[in-house]
Amino acid sequence: MQRTKPQEKDVEQNLRRIQKLQLENSGSISFTKINSNKLHTFLKKNHKMNYFLLRYTMEDLANEIFYEIFEYLDLYDIYKGFYNLNIRFRNLTIHANVLTKINPSIMSNSNFEDYYQNIIKPNQQQINFLRLTNPFAINIIFSSSRTILNFYSLETLILDNLHNKKFEQFFDYFIRLPNLHSLNISLNECIKSLYILFCQIFRLPKLKYCKIEYYIENEKKPLYVDLNYNFSSTIEQLIINGPFPFNTFNNLLCCLPKLKYLSINSIVESHRISEIKELSPIELKYFKNIFLKFDYIHFGKFEKIVKDFFHHVQTLRLTIIGDKRSLDAKQYQELITSYMPYLRIFDINHEYSIEKNDLTYHDIINQFNSSFWIENKWFFTHQHRRTHGSHTGIFYSTVPYRRKHYTYYLTFNNEVCSNIQENLNSVKHLHIVSQGIQNNVLNYFPNVNQLSIKAKSKNRNKPIIAILQRIVPLKQLTTLFIEYSDLSVEDLIKLLYCAPNVHTLHLVELPSNFTDLELIKENEISKYVSNMNKIENLSIRTWITFYEIPFILHFLPKLKYLETQIVTNETQKIIRLLLSETHNRLRNLLYLCIPKISKRSLKEIKILIKSEKLFHNYSIICVNGTLHLWW
Repeated sequence: MQRTKPQEKDVEQNLRRIQKLQLENSGSISFTKINSNKLHTFLKKNHKMNYFLLRYTMEDLANEIFYEIFEYLDLYDIYKGFYNLNIRFRNLTIHANVLTKINPSIMSNSNFEDYYQNIIKPNQQQINFLRLTNPFAINIIFSSSRTILNFYSLETLILDNLHNKKFEQFFDYFIRLPNLHSLNISLNECIKSLYILFCQIFRLPKLKYCKIEYYIENEKKPLYVDLNYNFSSTIEQLIINGPFPFNTFNNLLCCLPKLKYLSINSIVESHRISEIKELSPIELKYFKNIFLKFDYIHFGKFEKIVKDFFHHVQTLRLTIIGDKRSLDAKQYQELITSYMPYLRIFDINHEYSIEKNDLTYHDIINQFNSSFWIENKWFFTHQHRRTHGSHTGIFYSTVPYRRKHYTYYLTFNNEVCSNIQENLNSVKHLHIVSQGIQNNVLNYFPNVNQLSIKAKSKNRNKPIIAILQRIVPLKQLTTLFIEYSDLSVEDLIKLLYCAPNVHTLHLVELPSNFTDLELIKENEISKYVSNMNKIENLSIRTWITFYEIPFILHFLPKLKYLETQIVTNETQKIIRLLLSETHNRLRNLLYLCIPKISKRSLKEIKILIKSEKLFHNYSIICVNGTLHLWW
């Protein structure tokens, strides 16, 4: 007999049964329930699971059923929800190998201490995957750099928000990890030497995958790095997110003889007077896939790199800003025909300021409609926009393998640009950029889960929500960036009402017209949004004032992480209100991040917490002028 899709009442019934089992077996008032949101999602998707849970007791279910449940839960949820129930469930967690993968979600300071003492520390030797995004958590686990050696089974290591000094201290121990083959590092301070950074990475003897994210103080003056043959690396996949000087690109490739995939999100000109001695090119016979973003790099320089290193490349994705020569179809055709015989995917995104009329620009890009491009099934389209008198053209590929990130410039000249494509199924993060969102939207993005909006509705009679619903399915959004400053509180509430699964919200500033908050509270949609929204992370780019805090208190009761600047002369009032409400309306808040904090405000916060005893267990640091407070 065919089982039907689980009904919502069945899902809720099963959730209650699982949580009842936890409470009956916890033996402690402090027992923490597993994350019901994740389990709710799992039960809604899994028809078989609902079928079994509706007909059998929990104890009757096969071990395989629980293994499947564990895949949808954080290790901490498994530990608190199942590990201490009885011997059977303890053995299940051990034999399910869940203790080998550590990827903690955001949690309180005290809960993490418990997590560390009871899960991480006893299992250090068998952990093969470790991901830490909290700088305090990194300091706790690696309180001594030597502790790294206890993780000798470690294969994959991901560290976000890592201090530069910690990075340098750790590397002597990373080298001694016999199985470490995947490293993902994000630094939270401006680096002063790319040379030291890459020297350290290239020393790792077993490394196959590396992703590195860094910042420099002045992007117009990229750092100097002189690589040579002494730095030959085993890396096969390399992702660099940070300004990388073009004059080092040749030598970088020479240091990676086993390279298969390369991604660099910003290749920039180096204005250093002394030239770097280029190494002789090597054959990269495994080098198949590449993504590069060039910022004002002359096409002739890129052409030389292609001739020397790209013979075996099969997938080439380019984002180019500012070089008009990079729109020459004949040059690309000659390069591909003569130097990239195995190329299957050619994916380009080119942005350039148009000095002449639209038709001249069209004549240039129409060269990409010749038989060569059609026979290879490489198709292109374009948009253009006008802002403050300037005219910018965007030329890009239209193919099924489009990138997951897509910037949508709403077109103002539809008479000329008639070939805009209608669907982009692979896009996950959509950026909408324009002077205003208009009604004549042509594209629909069915699989987007992250949305950035830099434009508002130009038509007052056509609300922004109605227009957005024609572009993306709002219900599946999980992350929302609203990057214009005159957002109304009504629009924000309606948007969150239509996008109920958003858990991360980024704003330029809080809505400006919510002074009559009591009146807004009486609105039925507002009540629903306040009670039902799932937002746990809020980032506000500008300052908030004391009088704006009630908006956060009322609309975001599930908030765990808050990042915002604070008006200096209101520091004490704001911090006192926010932290006192952690026992009431903001009881889930546990992490506060304040960029560009003054020394005076930092001192005031430290004194306030101690004098008024706002916390018993907390950690506080200031990195690069940014305060991190975790409790």
